[in-house]
Amino acid sequence: MNGNVVASERPGHSILEGTKSDANSIRNLALSLAAGNATIWKPSPSTPLCSIAVTKIVARVLEENGIPGAVAALVTGGKEVGAALAESRDIELVSFTGSEHVGRIVGKTVMSRFGKTILELGGNNASIVMADADLSLALPSVFFGAVGTAGQRCTSTRRLYLQRDIAPEFLERLQKLYATVRPADPLVESTLMGPLHSSAALKTYGDTISHLRSINAEILTGGNRYTEAPLDAGNFVQPTIAIPKSADPKDQIWSTETFAPILNAAIFDDLEEAIGWNNAVPQVMIQL
Repeated sequence: MNGNVVASERPGHSILEGTKSDANSIRNLALSLAAGNATIWKPSPSTPLCSIAVTKIVARVLEENGIPGAVAALVTGGKEVGAALAESRDIELVSFTGSEHVGRIVGKTVMSRFGKTILELGGNNASIVMADADLSLALPSVFFGAVGTAGQRCTSTRRLYLQRDIAPEFLERLQKLYATVRPADPLVESTLMGPLHSSAALKTYGDTISHLRSINAEILTGGNRYTEAPLDAGNFVQPTIAIPKSADPKDQIWSTETFAPILNAAIFDDLEEAIGWNNAVPQVMIQL
């Protein structure tokens, strides 16, 4: 699903930006229909409205072409609904997009009945910035990757590795960008960062900030909820940059995916060191 063309440092090279919102469900629906199958879509219980709207559009298109709208069915509900779908022998293939923890449960459940799965699980993505990088490209890329949609994408940037020579300048300029963030209504096109989508997400943010403070991490900016009206009435949190004392990728702060606008930074000397840190966490957009 093509999106914007993003500039690249490599001569003659560009990056096509993918559009992810509900993309997995729509992609799998198209593949299923092409193969002559029907589908049942079960969205997250906390974000059903988008899925209902999309399903209505799909159903109308199907019916206009002589196909029952129920071929692309939708069911909403909590984890008990998802469990019923995963356990049902009438569903030969289950595609799940979500956390690594729940993905393991879905995979084991479906495999126990010899069904098939498509699992797209956690993202704990890192940016590695070398001393010779074009900062006019690297800075806005890291900024949007970490702050956009309040860090609530599997493709959000959660780890930042900076080569020592540029680290002070990069972090200073990044903090200035963070200072420009004005959270607002996510339905307004100009909004970069809206609220966290649930009270559970708000708790995850707070717990992670508390953990950063407990390990004496340096919090360069953010680390709190917004307290001024009207933001204090919603799940609005300050985008955060932190520097933990240790860069050990086995530490909880590095190895856990936090679905919130928290960016942890570390400084490296050699590229091989940064690549090692990047590859040592258990996520990095696992897709099976």
